[in-house]
Amino acid sequence: MILKANPKSMRPRSELRMAELRMSELRKNLVHALRRPALAVMLAGLLSLGCGFAAAPAAADFRLCNNTNSRIGVAIGYKDNEGWATEGWWNLPARNCDTLLRGSLAARFYYIYAVDYDHGGEWSGQAFMCTREKEFTIRGTGDCLARGFDRTGFFEVDTGEQQAWTVQLTEAGEGQRPVGSGQPPLTAPPAGSRAGPGSPSGAQ
Repeated sequence: MILKANPKSMRPRSELRMAELRMSELRKNLVHALRRPALAVMLAGLLSLGCGFAAAPAAADFRLCNNTNSRIGVAIGYKDNEGWATEGWWNLPARNCDTLLRGSLAARFYYIYAVDYDHGGEWSGQAFMCTREKEFTIRGTGDCLARGFDRTGFFEVDTGEQQAWTVQLTEAGEGQRPVGSGQPPLTAPPAGSRAGPGSPSGAQ
């Protein structure tokens, strides 16, 4: 049996030549691009960098930095939709930071109490709230002793309604402020000192 080609399905020689020229041009462009690997690497790097910027959310937390040579324990007091609460303890090694509350700050005023485990000093204030020796989350700031808790003086931190804030704790007499903190350091008072009675701003 002899098969005859359909004339309509056959390309003229001129069309085949044009297709060959196009393929040749594509090969040249590909070879040219492969000879410039630095450009390809740079473009890939920029692409991944752009993806990283798009995926990484801006940090908006309440952080505390221990800029002393001692280990410290930290408790925080704050007001949220359910009322006043205190939480502790965060144990920070010397020269370390930790996030106490994650996410954009919901209030202007926060309250901190910290104790120096190694040298016995404390960072305290006139806003009395409830704490205990073990890990805790306590609701409410009143009747601490009657409820079986300690009554502890916290110092007030005014964030100025910023979305993020970092508290810097330093040793007594050190007077240093880490670069870029934008906030003055809080200096440890002598061991055993505690401020007089008071209540948190906005407490009822």
